[in-house]
Amino acid sequence: MSDFTVGETDFLLDGRPVRLLSGALHYFRVHEEQWGHRLALLRAMGLNSVETYVPWNLHEPHPGAFRDVGALGRFLDAAREAGLWAIVRPGPYICAEWENGGLPHWVTGELGARARTRDERFLGYVDRWFRRLLPEVTSRQLDRGGPVIMVQVENEYGSYGSDAAYLAHLTDLLRAEGVTVPLVTSDGPEDHMLTGGSVPGMLATVNFGSHARVAFETLRRHQPRGPLMCMEFWCGWFDHWGGEHVVRDAEDAAAALREILECGASVNVYMAHGGTNFAGWAGANRPGGELHEGPLEADVTSYDYDAPIDEYGRPTEKFWRFREVLAGYHDGPLPEPPSAPVPLASPTDVELTAWASLADVLETLGTPERVHPVPPTFEELDIARGLVRYEADVPGPRQPYPLTARGLRDLAVVYVDGERAGVLTEEEPQLKKPVAGPAHVELWVESLGRVNYGPRSGEPKGITGGLLHERQFLHGVRARGLDLDAFEGGVGEVTFGPLPEDGAPGLYRGTVTVRGAGDARVELPGWTRGFVWINGFNLGRYWSTGPQESLYVPGPVLKEGENEVWVLELQESNQPTVRLALR
Repeated sequence: MSDFTVGETDFLLDGRPVRLLSGALHYFRVHEEQWGHRLALLRAMGLNSVETYVPWNLHEPHPGAFRDVGALGRFLDAAREAGLWAIVRPGPYICAEWENGGLPHWVTGELGARARTRDERFLGYVDRWFRRLLPEVTSRQLDRGGPVIMVQVENEYGSYGSDAAYLAHLTDLLRAEGVTVPLVTSDGPEDHMLTGGSVPGMLATVNFGSHARVAFETLRRHQPRGPLMCMEFWCGWFDHWGGEHVVRDAEDAAAALREILECGASVNVYMAHGGTNFAGWAGANRPGGELHEGPLEADVTSYDYDAPIDEYGRPTEKFWRFREVLAGYHDGPLPEPPSAPVPLASPTDVELTAWASLADVLETLGTPERVHPVPPTFEELDIARGLVRYEADVPGPRQPYPLTARGLRDLAVVYVDGERAGVLTEEEPQLKKPVAGPAHVELWVESLGRVNYGPRSGEPKGITGGLLHERQFLHGVRARGLDLDAFEGGVGEVTFGPLPEDGAPGLYRGTVTVRGAGDARVELPGWTRGFVWINGFNLGRYWSTGPQESLYVPGPVLKEGENEVWVLELQESNQPTVRLALR
């Protein structure tokens, strides 16, 4: 049996010094049938390890209701077959630009700021989750013939908190449940972060994108001995809806990687292959200043990250520059990259021929309607990702007054007496045109992704501060939610009719015949904002605000012959087609 340990200055494998050359690849952001191809690309780039987070909210969407926890084990098996070691980062918080940083909405909805602390209820939820998850890890540790050589405790905790008792509890839990490989922490290379996030006697690693020598000097002040490692070498970055596409020069990134290795350090390239935030799992950020309290910026569906391996599984210029650097740390030649995935044979338009209103979809797939004193949050309605319809009556007669969705998170399409009256946002939560009474008001509120980093993580979604007419609260609010997971059972019960003449929001449905299935993308010119499914697989959110202009379609999602396409448009569309295009 092999033994991987932390020595005084190096990682040791059976007593021999080894350097970890790892790359981040999240199993939940890549179609399972494509794991092997992407892992082979990591090997070809010169890496000997793969790192993955584990998103708690994906696997326990409701308390005690676990979903496909075995996916992690299957991925680790695939890593072993590819000849790679594995680093597992189970959280419970992961950040990762993932919805709520990986924490379930039902946890943060109940506990708020008590999450990620020694709070007994939070620890109880974590204990239950880890006891279900960790057998997937412990049975695949190196000393049992598996690939797992390292497990991380929490994630960048020093950027958030300083509860040493919480970190100690996680450490004890991991050991009690059978984790025998080295445990590590990872934090930014700043004194307060390392102080708040490190565990005495445990190896600390640091995260950065440049200036390796400065970062490691800071780490050495806190940890004089032990291996040096950059757990997240940020070789690119992620995009926000409405922002600019972020690109990092390949030569600049390669020079930063070279500096890390020249320091004698191990590295985890973040991301080696980013993949996709399928099914609306993209998170959001509030980057305004050091306190991260600014306006919400929702993360796009693509998690390409300007990584060495792009969203479509293709080596980029950055891949080849990294391969040149990493080749110097290997004996013998590196393996050649595998062939690119097969692309779609030819582009084709998808005619959407049937439509159901949002109200009809909500009636069939939504939660039961209930009356509440004030608008309930998404969390109170048990809505993870999706939208909520709020309805209220403005009494009358009364003169026109402003209507305000106080504490709106994140976006609402408003109807007054059945007519669309405007779109509200967190920054502009008040209708431009006042509303006279009596009137019936509907607000279709959409979550654009829960915050994944900073003090505002875990904040609730929906109308969180009440619905105001002038300064008067409107009470007796009717609410009903539509969770994206409700579509997993199909839409066979939804009543469809002909297309609307005005491009109204709703669920559009059609089929497309494919000859030569393969990797593709969906283009949606003329559509505003919503989600796309192909054969029941949720490709994620589209939004005309950009910068992302199309959605990636993994080749295994398509099939030869007839394919079913659903488009859930939440605002408006001016054409009844989408395009299945070449990648």
